[in-house]
Amino acid sequence: MIIIEKYKDKINGILSTFDRIIIKGHIRQFFSPSGKKHFLSQESLLYTDFGNYALQVTGKIKEHAINMANELKRPYIYLNSPRISKEETALKCLKENPIDEGLICILSTVEFCSTLQVIKNTQTGKLELKNVDRKCIYLYFYYLDSEFGFMHVKLQTWFPFMIQVYINGREYLSKQLDKHGIQYNRYDNSFTYISDVEKAQELADKIESLKFCKRLDAIAAKINPFLSRIYEIFHQGYYWCLDQCEYATDIMFNSREDLEKIYPALVEHALISFKCDDVMTFLGRKMHNAFQGEIVSDIKKRPQGLRIKHRMKSNIIKMYDKYSVLRVETTINDPHEFKILKRVNSKQGEVLRWTPM
Repeated sequence: MIIIEKYKDKINGILSTFDRIIIKGHIRQFFSPSGKKHFLSQESLLYTDFGNYALQVTGKIKEHAINMANELKRPYIYLNSPRISKEETALKCLKENPIDEGLICILSTVEFCSTLQVIKNTQTGKLELKNVDRKCIYLYFYYLDSEFGFMHVKLQTWFPFMIQVYINGREYLSKQLDKHGIQYNRYDNSFTYISDVEKAQELADKIESLKFCKRLDAIAAKINPFLSRIYEIFHQGYYWCLDQCEYATDIMFNSREDLEKIYPALVEHALISFKCDDVMTFLGRKMHNAFQGEIVSDIKKRPQGLRIKHRMKSNIIKMYDKYSVLRVETTINDPHEFKILKRVNSKQGEVLRWTPM
């Protein structure tokens, strides 16, 4: 990059790795009619009995979480408003009851969910087990993990027990740097200095080769006591998929002043030079008359600095200054916008086809 070569005397390192990573776990059989019928058959349940049965399972999951918190002597807190920050609550718990590793706290709150409910089909007059939207209790398990650092796991206490795992690539890297004795300075979720940037990048890249499924299965088994029964019935547990992620390149300047001297010109260039078709190309699309959605570029002044953002639907490219760090970040909130070449079943048999991710 020309900018890096031009200002190399003012830059102490460049690091590219993941930031926010959200992985969701689904029990796929609960989303198909045959899977639901198989479950009811294995549990010897009538449709009219499912409601009480589901309440009993939910009660056991909540009880398991409370017992876990009591055994580990960690707080179990009910949040009665969505305005209360869960992360700030967890950090407050950590400050008041510090630990080096393990469960920080368990938070309980009510949120909207997609759950299973027995509904009468108006056309056939028969009862069916359907996926419906309503509210239920979610449990948030906050951890200081030996490998991933500060992280949390979100568990839906009602069928079909959706689970969501949040980890951060820079939290992961901090743990790796500590293990290898590499010195660094952090500002919020960014590194302002790393004594061995080349080794740090090598360690950061290893997150892509981690066997996530085994780790996530172990986490799920600890917090969902009903998972063992699901394994017995379906012979498999959660199906894990990447739901959202951020990947950022940090250019670490020697000082805030060095960055401030050139940043306004970079923002002006990014706003004027990048057009809609450039944004779409970077985010895996081509300009087409059939495209339905918004492509928006905007600038926002924040306490940390100035941010410029290019957005195509819900996927984003942005650049901002964070103390002495210039960050260029790609945020993927909807992987379906990307297509991959994969084998799919069709009337002609198994064929290669470009399909949404």
